[in-house]
Amino acid sequence: QVQLVESGGELVQAGGSLRLSCTASDSTFSRYVMAWFRQGPGKELEFVAAITWSGSSTFYVDSVRGRFTISRDNVKNTVYLQMNSLKPEDTAVYYCAARQVTEVKFDFWGQGTQVTVSS
Repeated sequence: QVQLVESGGELVQAGGSLRLSCTASDSTFSRYVMAWFRQGPGKELEFVAAITWSGSSTFYVDSVRGRFTISRDNVKNTVYLQMNSLKPEDTAVYYCAARQVTEVKFDFWGQGTQVTVSS
């Protein structure tokens, strides 16, 4: 059972930057595909970005491509989301999620971290 703990969310002005971190408790972290999702006020949960176990491939939703960068450090059991040029519409609770490479569904989730972008 992987436990995920996110950090780094805060209030920031539009155009600013934040880096979110998600640290996993499982020493087999490198076997997991990691992703970030978000849920804005009154909105459904939305996929933001994902990274393969090796970090060789990354995937983004169109609305953040070019502004956000997902990365991972398998020694530190941590995945990051660097967010630049933030917009008010990026305001959301951001969740870290993990799935084993053989699975389709993300089975493990963190508690979320709030990102608020003021205009």
